[in-house]
Amino acid sequence: MKRMTDLDLANKRVLIREDLNVPLDGDRITSDARLKAALPTIRAARDAGARVMVMSHLGRPTEGQPDAKYSLQPVALHLGQLLRRDVPLANNCIGPEAQAKLQGLADGGVLLLENLRFHAGETANEPEFAQALASLAEIYVNDAFGTSHRSHASITGVAERVAQCAMGFLLKKELDLLGGALADPRRPFIAVMGGSKVSGKIKVIENLLDKVDQLIVG
Repeated sequence: MKRMTDLDLANKRVLIREDLNVPLDGDRITSDARLKAALPTIRAARDAGARVMVMSHLGRPTEGQPDAKYSLQPVALHLGQLLRRDVPLANNCIGPEAQAKLQGLADGGVLLLENLRFHAGETANEPEFAQALASLAEIYVNDAFGTSHRSHASITGVAERVAQCAMGFLLKKELDLLGGALADPRRPFIAVMGGSKVSGKIKVIENLLDKVDQLIVG
């Protein structure tokens, strides 16, 4: 799998899938760890002269129904503070709103697209929605390790429709750490798993059982 740094990003429309599903108290971000983890990839694309579009989901809105409670507006504001530049939010992740914001984006600019899950086509990986996302980009970068197990439009659908695809710094780091831990672990090797959906964990548990000394599920 190619790394983002293997590609020429200058003057290109680069669509980056990040996991910016941050915890919120109203419109206040209570932990910006995921935003800070995404910064190296976003900064590298920006500094290479790309027109950077960042997409993510936030929370679990009713599929296909925009909900101000799950808007990425607080994320755009905080991301702008971390990058020390304005990061506008497109009111939609596809369609005329996104295209208009993209047209106004200069090389080295960063744009955040509104919550992917405001469209039912995201989790259903609908071809029309995936194509609408892909049409924004010349290069697709996956940097969302935490969501890469899902066959969603922003993960698999876009990757099938954009000619140049690569992984960002965070995804590369996670794969290296996980691969190293599984291939040559220090003993005792203990895995700790969390998450709310048991169904999504069964295959991971089965895969880990013959590799770890202990498995802790929370």
